[in-house]
Amino acid sequence: MVNITAAQVKSFRDKTGLPMMDCKRALTEAEGDEDLALEILRKKGLAKMAEKSAERSTEEGVIAVATSDAGAGIVELLCESAPVAANPEFLQLADDIATVVAANPEFASAEDLMAQPSPSKAGESLQQQLDDLFNRIREVFRVKRFLKIAGNVSVYTHHDRKSAVVLLLEEGDSALGRDICMHVAAMRPEGLSAEDIDPAIIENERRIQLELMNADPKDSKKPDEIKHKIIDGRMKAFLAQRCLLSQPFVKEPDSTVEQYAAKNGLKIKKYFHWILGK
Repeated sequence: MVNITAAQVKSFRDKTGLPMMDCKRALTEAEGDEDLALEILRKKGLAKMAEKSAERSTEEGVIAVATSDAGAGIVELLCESAPVAANPEFLQLADDIATVVAANPEFASAEDLMAQPSPSKAGESLQQQLDDLFNRIREVFRVKRFLKIAGNVSVYTHHDRKSAVVLLLEEGDSALGRDICMHVAAMRPEGLSAEDIDPAIIENERRIQLELMNADPKDSKKPDEIKHKIIDGRMKAFLAQRCLLSQPFVKEPDSTVEQYAAKNGLKIKKYFHWILGK
């Protein structure tokens, strides 16, 4: 049996950041081969992660966004606790995953994505980067969702990294679209235009408005045709507050988002607003 010295254990611990006894056991099992010892630790870490995954919930985390010449990548990476969600290495992992999503065609699964090389850890895959971080922090991490958005995009990530917006443009300078991304984050529209609002929501609101009119002595005796015309007007206001293009733009309240975009040569095709846990 190879004799593992305290100096070897300390050196290996400095490289991995893992507990001293875990490093000693792995080096002993690997007969001093550090590469094999690291692989042993990774495999044990995966087993522990599987155990913890069944026991613990992952309700904290971040939304990460990255851009490339081909578009943007957006990722929701979850962990167990708020302190870990603010850990620089965890944030780096989230950013690296988003970078890979942005720079590549769509991946069929999270497994395919995580098998890709890490942008910040030479010689490692994203999965190895995640496994190594788990071995040090001992919290479960999970890629909840990811999306590649191809095309001309504007992006905004909120300072707490709990929400992010990607704006897909048909026309215009993507740098000018960032203000509209910030508007989306603040005002949380339910769709780009009325066509994007759930028809059930619209129908329910029309029903409510009709019930209110029928309950009002001044309106209840009006002909149905007149009632429906009044309701049509109210529905325009109802939808204006819920649709991005018709909302008053937060930086220029006298203009709608659509008017502001037109003045600046922007034509919005679609937007994506991700909020952690939603």
